[in-house]
Amino acid sequence: MSSTTTTKDEHFHDQCGIFGVYGSEEAANFAYLGLHSLQHRGQESAGIATANHGRLLLHLELGLVRDSFTEETLRRLPGRSAIGHVRYSTAGETRLREAQPIAVDYALGSIAVAHNGNLTNYLETKQRLESAGSIFHSTSDSEVLVHLIAHSKEQTAVNRVVEALQQVRGAFSLLFLTPNELIAVRDPHGFRPLCIGRSRNAYLFSSEPPAFDLLAAEFLREVEPGELVVVDKSGLRSFFPFAPVKRKMCIFEYIYFARPDSTLDGVSVYEARKRFGRALAQEQPAQADLVIPIPDSGVPAALGYAEQMNLPFEFGLIRSHYIGRTFIEPESSIRHFGVRLKLSPVRSVLNGKRLVVVDDSIIRGTTSQKIVKMLRDAGAREVHLRISSPPSRWPCYYGIDTPSTSELIASSLAIAEINKFITSDSLGYLSIEGLHRSIGGNGYCDACFTGEYPVEVRKNDIPQRQQLKLIGI
Repeated sequence: MSSTTTTKDEHFHDQCGIFGVYGSEEAANFAYLGLHSLQHRGQESAGIATANHGRLLLHLELGLVRDSFTEETLRRLPGRSAIGHVRYSTAGETRLREAQPIAVDYALGSIAVAHNGNLTNYLETKQRLESAGSIFHSTSDSEVLVHLIAHSKEQTAVNRVVEALQQVRGAFSLLFLTPNELIAVRDPHGFRPLCIGRSRNAYLFSSEPPAFDLLAAEFLREVEPGELVVVDKSGLRSFFPFAPVKRKMCIFEYIYFARPDSTLDGVSVYEARKRFGRALAQEQPAQADLVIPIPDSGVPAALGYAEQMNLPFEFGLIRSHYIGRTFIEPESSIRHFGVRLKLSPVRSVLNGKRLVVVDDSIIRGTTSQKIVKMLRDAGAREVHLRISSPPSRWPCYYGIDTPSTSELIASSLAIAEINKFITSDSLGYLSIEGLHRSIGGNGYCDACFTGEYPVEVRKNDIPQRQQLKLIGI
C-alpha cells in the first residue's frame, strides 16, 4: 500500500528567518519579498504583520512564502511598517497556531513579535507565568515574551521589551511591531544574525543581507550583539540595555545555515566555505580522480578542496529542487527511495572513478550511507567522504533543530567506526582549529562540536526529545 512519508535530510535546521520594514507604502510587499529570500531558513509556515492607522493586521499560513501570500492577501495588509517570519518546526505537528509573528493586544495597545532563536529558560518562565494566571495559546518559546511584556508595569513598549528580555536566557534575534514603531534586538552573545538596510526613506531588517539585494536596498550594518534598535517617525536610534558578554555567533551559519551569497560580520559565507574545503584538503587529502559535492550545501567546500588538490571538480549528483516535505511512496518498496527522490547520480561522470565526496556535516549517518551505496551502484570505484566541519557530537539549544545526543553518530562512534558504518573507503573531517582559522576572527559558538555551551542550559529546560544526562547540566 502506498503511504505518505515525511522526508528527512542529513542536516541541522535553523528554526526561522525574520524580516522587517518601517517607512514604506509597500511594507507588506517588501516583507513578502524579504521572506522569500529567507525561505531557506524555514519552510513550515510564513506570516506577516503590518501596522495601519493604529492597529495591527496579521496573516499566517502553513507552507512556503510563495504559496502563503497572493496579491489579494497582500492588499489586505496595508500599512507603512511590517514584520515577517518563516518557520521551521522542530518537533511534533506543524500547526498554524505555532506560526509567527505572534500578535496580541495588551494594556498599551497592540504588539507583534517575530523571533529567531531559542530561549533556554522557556519552560521555567512559562511555568512562572502560568502560576500568575497566563494562558498560553501555543507551544512556542517565543510566546513567553508577549506575556512578560503584558505583565510589565513600564510605561513604554520599548521599556517593556527590555524588562521582558532581561528575564530570559538564550538566543534571540527579534523584531517587535507596534502601531507606531519597529523594535529590533539581538541577544548579548549575538547567536543569530540580524542586519539593517535602507531603501529610500524606509529602514529594513533581515536575518541575512541578500534580502536587501532583492529589494535593491542598501546594506547599512548588522545589529550588534546586545543592541536594541528603535525606528519610529523620529528616525533610528539604538541602545545597549544588557550587560556585555563575549560574542558567540553560531559558527554553523558559515557551515550550512546562511545563504552562500551572505556576508556576516564582514566574512563572505561563500569564501569561508571554500576556505573550509582548502583546509580540509590540507588536513585530509585523498588519492582520487575527481571531487564532487553533495549538493547544494557542499558545493563551495568541494570547489576549495578540488582547487587545493588540483583535481577536477564535477557534479556527480544532481539534486531535485522540487521535493516537498512529504511524498507518496510507490506501491512496491524501492530501496533508499527518500535519497533517490532528492539526489540522482550522473553515471557518465562517476563510472570507474575514485571520488572525493564533500559534504558540510554528518548528523545521523544514515543518509551518508545511502549516498555512498548510490555512488557505488552508479559505477564509482572508490568513495572517499570528506566533511567540511568537525564531528557534530552535541545538540544545540540556541535556535537550531538538532536531535538528541544519542542520535548524533559522532557522539558514540569514533571516526573509523563511522567510516565503517557509512561504508566509505575513507572518512575525514575538518578540525576545529582548521574551521576557526578558515573563518578568521574569534567569538563563535561551537558547542555542537565541543560541548562548551556559552549560556547555561538546565536539564528541566531541555526539550524532551533532546534530554540526555549532559555534563554540567
